[in-house]
Amino acid sequence: MGLIKGAVSDAILTFLFVSIMPFLGVLSSIVAGYVGVESKSISGLFITVNVAALFMLSFSLIGAAMGGASFNPSTTVSLYTAGLKPDASLLSMAVSFPAQAAGGVAGAKTILQVMPKQYRHVLRGPSLKVGLHTGAIAEGALTFVLCFNLLFILLKGPKNLLVKIWLLAVGTLCLVITGGKYTGPSMNPANAYGWAFVNNWHNTWELFYVYWIGPFIGATLAALVFGFLFKKPPVKEKKA
Repeated sequence: MGLIKGAVSDAILTFLFVSIMPFLGVLSSIVAGYVGVESKSISGLFITVNVAALFMLSFSLIGAAMGGASFNPSTTVSLYTAGLKPDASLLSMAVSFPAQAAGGVAGAKTILQVMPKQYRHVLRGPSLKVGLHTGAIAEGALTFVLCFNLLFILLKGPKNLLVKIWLLAVGTLCLVITGGKYTGPSMNPANAYGWAFVNNWHNTWELFYVYWIGPFIGATLAALVFGFLFKKPPVKEKKA
């Protein structure tokens, strides 16, 4: 995929991700109400996991159809560091990440316009609820777990795609619940930038330190630790 074409594809997929994902909570609540369970109960969380898995499967298929497009700079960094994204380079990421940020802005602006009024209270985006350094560490640690989980499931997990997606959805939901009292969380710099832009704090050190630097460090460390823990055994040469 060409440099510009790849960046445009990433921007489009990020736009779709940021503008559609807020419907996750809305749709989960509607389904939970239809079957008669509390949205915050165990049954409700199970519904949310399955709806999230459906969303993730859709984004994965769209991304694959677009030549391997990505909606999360953090996972791109982790896959690149792990040597699993051969089409990526420092140059391609330097072009794609701003494009993804622009896609995030367009997505956040769009969902603010189209979301029905009764559900607009869910449109908050990630926000820092702790100190600056604590937030950066939390966002980095959450992204570390997200990316490590991604690598483990892709390379060591079940072969069935649907099971992989479901496990990723479970892991991501657990991280979202865990990180809610710290940073939102985002674990996706482009998503964080989109919401920061519409809330007018996109040009602050807080955004770049907590929601860009923290996740990039976490994503890189996840790939390095995974590579260290699951080193491929050296291939022994056969003696003649």
